[in-house]
Amino acid sequence: MDEDTLYVSDLDGTLLNSQGEISSHSLKVINGLIAEGMKFTYATARSLVSASRAAKGLSLHIPVIVYNGVFIMEADTGKILYSTGFSSQEQRDIRLIMENEKLFPLVYTYRDGQEKVLWYPSKENEGIRNYLSRRKGDKRMEPVGDKDSIYQGDIFYYTCIGEREELEKCYNRLKSDTRFRVTLQQEIYSPEYFLEIMPMRASKANAILELKKIWDCKTIISFGDAVNDIPMFQISDSAYAVENAVDELKKYATGLIPSNDKDGVADFLCKNIK
Repeated sequence: MDEDTLYVSDLDGTLLNSQGEISSHSLKVINGLIAEGMKFTYATARSLVSASRAAKGLSLHIPVIVYNGVFIMEADTGKILYSTGFSSQEQRDIRLIMENEKLFPLVYTYRDGQEKVLWYPSKENEGIRNYLSRRKGDKRMEPVGDKDSIYQGDIFYYTCIGEREELEKCYNRLKSDTRFRVTLQQEIYSPEYFLEIMPMRASKANAILELKKIWDCKTIISFGDAVNDIPMFQISDSAYAVENAVDELKKYATGLIPSNDKDGVADFLCKNIK
């Protein structure tokens, strides 16, 4: 087993199948290899709460990367090992653009030492309702009574959900701002588009490089399916796109592996790790 290599997989559309789960076959293969010494983890746009639920049964020893690289966290304790966020001025500038475009985001923030996701129920759309319906019982979710109250605490992530046309103006205004990392892509499990805004310092790539140093690895091999995986692919020694990946990502891939519904990641690991 090569202990100098760190294997990093995206979750949704890559390690998770179309039902949003890791198949029993993939769990058996990956957990078996981890037990033999493979260094494996995931990098996802999800929160730790959501990712842990989706990756249930995965026996990880390496910290995980969540919120597209905003945090590196211990999966079992939630301890933050690395983080990045927005400055006060950056928060003000994003809020001004949101208000000008009449958008009401989900705001991810730390307030009084607790992680919260704030939103304004009076401006919910179908996309936000779909998102909330998959997070019933999540203690982070907190509706607020007025639009000013969604911008509270130490904000580290924004998500707007809706039709592509209503999000594009905001996306175009923010994507050229070198302080921010912005993605606009269709949600895997529903028809809506997600506009996600992070600090420029936040990326799966930067977080993986930090994790590489922490765990003293020499080689990175990654797996993904979406445009937010491009920076991760660019810093990897080898990078593999699942068959169902977007064409834009495939341009950066070392090669293609079977789809997320055909256990592509586990299949690759089983065949290539000695």
